Formats: sequence, C-alpha cells, structure tokens
Amino acid sequence: MATNYYEVLGVPRAASDKEVRAAYRKLARKHHPDVNPGDKASEARFKLINNAYEVLSDAEKRRKYDKYGDQWEHAAEIEEMQRQRGARFGGANGGFQQFDIGDIGDLGNVFSSMFGRSGGRGGRTMSRRGADLQHPVEVTLEEAYHGTSRTLEMLAQEPCSTCGGAGQIAGATCHACGGHGQVQRPRRLEVKIPPGVADGSKVRIAGEGQPGMGGGRKGDLLLVVTVRPHARLERRGDDLYEDIDVPLTTAVLGGEAEVPTVTAKVMLKIPPLTQNGRAFKLAGLGMPKLGQHGKGDLHARVRVRLPEELDDAQKALFEELSASGV
Repeated sequence: MATNYYEVLGVPRAASDKEVRAAYRKLARKHHPDVNPGDKASEARFKLINNAYEVLSDAEKRRKYDKYGDQWEHAAEIEEMQRQRGARFGGANGGFQQFDIGDIGDLGNVFSSMFGRSGGRGGRTMSRRGADLQHPVEVTLEEAYHGTSRTLEMLAQEPCSTCGGAGQIAGATCHACGGHGQVQRPRRLEVKIPPGVADGSKVRIAGEGQPGMGGGRKGDLLLVVTVRPHARLERRGDDLYEDIDVPLTTAVLGGEAEVPTVTAKVMLKIPPLTQNGRAFKLAGLGMPKLGQHGKGDLHARVRVRLPEELDDAQKALFEELSASGV
C-alpha cells in the first residue's frame, strides 16, 4: 500500500506550510540518528520523514502529490498521456480522472496498467530529470565558520537491475520492483558543507538525488542546514554579536578587555568613561560570506561589571566620589 506523506508527518491535507515545517522539525529531532544511535527502526522512520517533507514542503511537488499520490514524479508523463490519448482513458468528455491518494492504495499498478513504461506513442520513451531530495544536517557555529563534512546514511532510489528500469519484463510486471522500475538500496555518501552556511541554508549536491527516467539525469541532493545556537555568540546574517564583561574601573578609567571570537581571543581597547551597553565593531571578525570573499563583523557589547563586595577603604572612595557629584 502506498505511503501517505501527510500521515507520516501527522498533519491534515489542508495543513499550511508552517504546520508542515513545524511537524517535520519535531519529528526529525525525535528520530534523528544522533538521538537514537543504533536504532534501525528510528533511522528508517527518520528517512521516511525526510522524504515526506521533501515533497510536502515544495508547493509544486505537493500539488502533484495531492493529484497523483506516490506517482507524483510521473505527473508530466501522465498528463502527456492525457493529451495524446484523450477520451480513451478519460470517459465521454475526454477528461482525465484526478487521482486521490486517499482513494487509491497502489497508484503504481494503476499507472503501469494504463500506460506501461513507454511514456508515449509507438513506445517512445520520455526523458525526465530525477526529483531532488532533501536531508537535514545540524552543525555547530564553529563548523559553519570553518566548513565541515558529514557522512550520510541514506536509502537511494536506483533503477531496477532485473528489468532495467522498465518496470516490466515481456509485458509482465517485474517482481523485483513491483512495476515501479526503481528499487531502494542503502547508501553512504560523504558531503562537504562550505564555510558561511546559515540556519536554513540549502547546500546543493549535484547529481545525488533521485534517478531520472528514460535516460534523464539524476536530481540533486539538498542539505537543509540547522546551525546549533552558540552559548556566547549570536549570529545575525554574517555579523556576530556578543557581550563582554568590563570591570567598573576599566569602564571609568579606560583599559583593555578580552574578546573571544570564533577562532581566537583578541584585546579590545576600552576608552575612558565607556557606558554600559556600548557596542564596538571589530571589522572582519564575523562569519564568512557564503560563496563570496570576506567576512562579516563582530559587535562586542560592553556589560559593565560592578564589584560584589567593597572593603571600608573602597566604600569611602565611592562615598567621596558621590559627595563630589560624580
């Protein structure tokens, strides 16, 4: 029976993009391999969740899925058959029956029985590019700064070796792929994540998506990046922001304060009478610009640190300052 992607994400068919995204993130966190090491069932569920989100998060793919179910990737072929064969498959008015995934359990068999795998008149094969896939990747801010790599464990669609991707052998449905022309096999893929990726960035890995049909090229793999929040640094675009503690005496008299960056620690000159909350811009110490040269800036915000205790002499000095009107 065909998989219902709406049921996989636990959302109704009328769910908004925001609801689909929220459901995906919740389930992806729950079933992520890093959270469930060695749990094969959870790993398989995680991959299914990503497949569902890859379709339902894309407006055009979702439209095709709502109409053709698990054969949404063949929408162009089905619609071409509609135009070419007209009333032969559509009834008296020559219209084409809309498929509903809620009504049809195995659209693959319907598709195969109606059109076979030829895709056109006289057995002409229609070339179709394979669909893109999406896969979530979580990185630290440091990894986003330097760039990193990941090894992905995936279930990849490949042409069926038994029928050569035709879905049929001598007119009979191929038993190995159930007539779909493709089979799923586990695959390990090493991917590189470039410096400068931000939360929500999509890194395209060309040719690592679903296989094409009729000699069409493979789709791409899109890595959907989540950058883990940093304990000290806040990112806004390519700029970074952080609070630095400055002793009261340094804020009043001037001096230096240590500013930790992503890669090292630098010393910032603090002028006399620096006010609490003042921000200093350290040019070029922010995040790399994705796909470009240069970096953003680091903004260090002063947080004046008051003494927790005063001895008698220190208290007397402050009283003297207070009396002078400072």
